[in-house]
Amino acid sequence: MKTKDSFTIPTIILLITVSLAINAPAYSADNSIDMPAETLRDKIRGGLLGQLLGNLNGLKHEMKYINAPGNVNKYTPALPEGARTDDDTDLEWVYIVAMQRNNTVFLSPHLIVKLWKERINNRIWCSNQYARQLMDICFLPPLTGSIVFNPWANFNISGQFICESFGLVAPAMPQTAARIGLNYTRVTIDSEPAQTTQLFTTMIATAFINDDINAIIDAGLKAIDPKCAIRQIVNDVRKWHRRYPKDWRTTRKLVKEKYSKHNGAMRDRNGHELNTASTIAALLYGEGDFVKTLITAFNFGWDADNNAATSGTITGVIKGYRWMMQQNWQIVDRYHNTTRDNMPMDETITSFADRIIDLSERVIIENGGQRKTISGQIVYSIPLEKPKNILPLPNLTDQITRMQIENKSTIKTTILNENDNQKLAHAAYSAICLDLAQTLKQNHPERWSKALEALKKYPKVVQVLFFQSPFTEGDQLRKKALTAGLKKPKQKIKIW
Repeated sequence: MKTKDSFTIPTIILLITVSLAINAPAYSADNSIDMPAETLRDKIRGGLLGQLLGNLNGLKHEMKYINAPGNVNKYTPALPEGARTDDDTDLEWVYIVAMQRNNTVFLSPHLIVKLWKERINNRIWCSNQYARQLMDICFLPPLTGSIVFNPWANFNISGQFICESFGLVAPAMPQTAARIGLNYTRVTIDSEPAQTTQLFTTMIATAFINDDINAIIDAGLKAIDPKCAIRQIVNDVRKWHRRYPKDWRTTRKLVKEKYSKHNGAMRDRNGHELNTASTIAALLYGEGDFVKTLITAFNFGWDADNNAATSGTITGVIKGYRWMMQQNWQIVDRYHNTTRDNMPMDETITSFADRIIDLSERVIIENGGQRKTISGQIVYSIPLEKPKNILPLPNLTDQITRMQIENKSTIKTTILNENDNQKLAHAAYSAICLDLAQTLKQNHPERWSKALEALKKYPKVVQVLFFQSPFTEGDQLRKKALTAGLKKPKQKIKIW
């Protein structure tokens, strides 16, 4: 049978096969992979679009399904007015633009704080909000995300919803992806959430060269500390999926029963346990189907837009931008800035993706790869990396002990001799967190009072401490602060 263009069906199949072979990655003997630039662009653009669709289409499901799952049966991905900034993508956007403009992949702590003060002041919550206020009293990353100073840091999901772009920046290089991701997520998180950064950046980096969901999850598991709780969460979801491969509702019920431990408090909504489980479940029950993956993420609930964004990134990398645009979804090429100060107002989805593509070339070359031309086609030779745990779980007790030893003398000297309010506020807050306040209060009452007065001059810091920190961790910190003599404000004030 002939087509109207006079090609036979076998000829068409042959042409498709040749096209796929040309654009497919090719492994080399030197443990590298040759990936056509066209393929790299397609996967990065697909990953970003998948992230945006999961995030923005998922917002109407965010925090809507807590006790029971959602009941979404039909869904057509769409961005009819284009994309807009939201904290699931726009913090990464700030970093990506700065990385590109400063010609560096790893921005320094001082530059990160500068970026936050200039650009990230609105529509931030939980650990991000807390870290932003710590920056006003001289705290630098990663201390802004340390479990010692930030009471959100040991469970917040910033470790996963601010990591996806960094997986896209380091295709087939999971260790590099994890290092880059940690440089930015540890601004606000630590501990188990830092393991989620390594889990998901590794999975995204792996999706460039492997489209098998279970193999991608296997790679992610190799990137996390063997002792971390995240490993058990992932293994549980995989076990339940094997047991109930067609029954996601039962798996969701089992996830809720085991990992909903805080009587519906914020940790049961914004915590890494339930949301990591939901993301893995979305990928498994989605079976590589983009729409099905996002529907599952929506229905699992909790912080649904976060989970859909991460699973959408992975599936988007696998499917690629070209395939996604062939689905005739209504996608307007716009990334409208509604939240971030001093950032471009004319960004598009394409230009955002192009920034990531530009950085990916830098990462490839800096890691020993190269850009070359083969038969007139631009190809990247990418050095392959095996997944590996970069940052093990910290020990909270050891952290506090070490910080007490390292900072005790400096804190005391500052309290006794400094008159700068910002430095005094930093010292007072540090002393409270490190259990050094009582000794200073007893031995140097006047200077300690002066330090507390300096801390009060940063009312947003005091506000997040007393009103916007989570129960358990926040309660412990509030008790320390009250014992140290810091009074609870009479009323809440607007942070932004």
